[in-house]
Amino acid sequence: MRVFVTGATGFIGSAVVRELIDAGHQVLGLARSDESAASLTAAGAEVHRGALGDLDSLRAGAVAADGVIHTAFVHDFTDFANAARTDQRAIETLGEALAGTGRPFVVASGTAFAPGRLVTEEDGVPEATVVPRVSEQTALPFAERGVRVSAVRLPPTVHGEGDHGFIPMIIDIARTKGVSAYPGDGSNRWPAVHRLDAAHLFRLALEAAPAGARLHGVGEEGIPVRDIADVVGQQLKLPVTAVSREETADHFGWLGAILALDVPASSALTRKQLGWQPVQPGLIADLEEAHYFKD
Repeated sequence: MRVFVTGATGFIGSAVVRELIDAGHQVLGLARSDESAASLTAAGAEVHRGALGDLDSLRAGAVAADGVIHTAFVHDFTDFANAARTDQRAIETLGEALAGTGRPFVVASGTAFAPGRLVTEEDGVPEATVVPRVSEQTALPFAERGVRVSAVRLPPTVHGEGDHGFIPMIIDIARTKGVSAYPGDGSNRWPAVHRLDAAHLFRLALEAAPAGARLHGVGEEGIPVRDIADVVGQQLKLPVTAVSREETADHFGWLGAILALDVPASSALTRKQLGWQPVQPGLIADLEEAHYFKD
C-alpha cells in the first residue's frame, strides 16, 4: 500500500514511517523543509513537499495514496486553539480528498479526560476538555462518506528516545526548581505508551481497523505521578517532594493543571479487536535507561 503520512519526520510519525516500510508498505511523507526531506529519503520514503497549513499539498498527497495516516500537529501550547483549528482544517481536507474511495484514513487523537475513572474506547470525547483538540470529532464522521477512517487515541505520555513532550518538561522543571515534585499525594495516574508500540498500532489501524473505530494506543493504564517524580529525582540526584494542590500551578506553570489529573485509560478493546500487544519498555523502565537525562 502507498501511504501518505503527515508529521512523517516527527517523534511519532518517524516511527510510523519505519514501521510501514519494514512491513512492506511504500511511504509518501510530508516534508516542509530540506532537512525533513533528506530525513525521509534516508529512511527510504518518497518526499511530498508541503506543510500542515498548505491544504492543496495535503489534498494532492491524499489523492496520490492508497491510504493516509495523519500524525502532524502544531504543538504550540501558547496558542493551542489556533493549532487545533489548523489540525481541523487539515483533517477536513484529507477526508474530503478520500470521500467515497473506501480508503483507510488514520488520525492521531488523545485519550479522553474523565478524571478519577478508567477511560475506554467506548467513551466519547467530551465537548470541553483540558486540551481543546478536535481531531477525532472532525475525522470520524467521514466514515459515513465512504472513508475507512479510524482514530488512534494516544495518552498524555508517548515516550522513547527523542521525546520532547510532557516528560522532558517535567525533567526541566525539576532541574530548574532543584526538586523533583509531584502534586498532592502523587497517587493520580497517567497512562503511557512507547512510541514504537504506538507506531505498530497505527499500522494495524491502517490495515484492518473498521470505519469509525476508536482505538486506544495505551501501553500502561495508569502510572502514579509519584513514581515518575521518584525516578526523575533518582536520575537527577534531587530530593523528591510533594507540592500542595494550591501550589501546583505556581510550581509547574500551565502543565500543573494536566499533571494533577487522574486520567487512567484502558486499551483492552483495542488489543482484542486488532491483536495489538505492546512489547516495548514501560515509562519507568524507559526513564531508568537515562537517555532522557543526557545533557
